[in-house]
Amino acid sequence: MPGRIVAGTCGSPGSFTALHRARDEARARDAELWVVLAWQPPLDGPGARRGSGGTPLLAASRDAAVARLRDVLGSAFGTGAPGVTLAGLAVRGTPGAALLETVRDAGDLLVVGTGTRRPLLRALRPSVARYCLAHAPCPVLAVPPSPLQADLYAVRRSIAWRRPLDTAGLPPGSVSPHRRSGGTAA
Repeated sequence: MPGRIVAGTCGSPGSFTALHRARDEARARDAELWVVLAWQPPLDGPGARRGSGGTPLLAASRDAAVARLRDVLGSAFGTGAPGVTLAGLAVRGTPGAALLETVRDAGDLLVVGTGTRRPLLRALRPSVARYCLAHAPCPVLAVPPSPLQADLYAVRRSIAWRRPLDTAGLPPGSVSPHRRSGGTAA
């Protein structure tokens, strides 16, 4: 029996890139694709402890994670089938631990996105890809973000800092001038 392809997702553009690569690996290996979305209940609310499994807050958190997973799979693969046997799992826990909990044996392949991490986020939250590379009992495929994602991040950063966009690499006529509040073209 071929191993499974286990892929993590959070709904970010980087995780979509990893999901598409995982689907391609599953097709090439004739393997099942297991997509994992990790979730955690609110930190200080009732039901945050593992022992209280039946609280309404915990059930609502779990239901929200399942709905999010459905949305992510719909966005990633559309309404058509991805061409492989697909299983979606909403697993309670941190992303790295949830992925490693889903891996069955050394024959599986774990696919994670490396994403683009801003300095503050890098300091506050450890990298899921690094955690999986260090602790996984199976091979790990770390998928870099799409080049378009880096461009999107640069545009967002320019907009946030109100800097002019660098349009030098764009084809002529692809950027239309817009009006500023003074009524002159930019």
